[in-house]
Amino acid sequence: MGTRRIVQLATLVVLCAVGVAVAMAATGSHGHGGTVKAADDATFGSLLVSSSGMTLYHLTTEKPGSIACTGSCATVWPPLVLGSGAKVIAGSGVTASKLGTIRRPDGRLQVTYGGIALYRYSLDRKSGDVEDQGSQGIWYALTPAGTRAKAGTAPAPTTTTTMDSGGGYGYGR
Repeated sequence: MGTRRIVQLATLVVLCAVGVAVAMAATGSHGHGGTVKAADDATFGSLLVSSSGMTLYHLTTEKPGSIACTGSCATVWPPLVLGSGAKVIAGSGVTASKLGTIRRPDGRLQVTYGGIALYRYSLDRKSGDVEDQGSQGIWYALTPAGTRAKAGTAPAPTTTTTMDSGGGYGYGR
């Protein structure tokens, strides 16, 4: 395969990825009035998610009360924004007093948690995906406590031991 063909193929792949991201940003960032709730993840424990169950992230280089992710950044990382007349709603497991909004440079209201602007990742395809946790060392899913999610913080699975009729743990008396 020639160099020209490789460049054409790479360009096509990038254009497809951008197209998918734009489509997801247009359809997936509004949610149902800005509902934020908590959901359990097997690797990271309890995480903030949108009303549709999509993981919510924050950009650690973004200071509370400011927006740094705009343009192409907001295409890959769609902000959780409110539709016209919609309100922020605290779902189960979320502290209502931590929810708020911030005005984006384009005029839309973006949902915040503890003053931190919330985003989705455009390549998270389904509820529960946490595909880009820790991306570039600056994008992290948030916990209901308002802290960065870390692998290994999920509660350990519980096990139960039942006794058989012999009174022991599978052993006769």
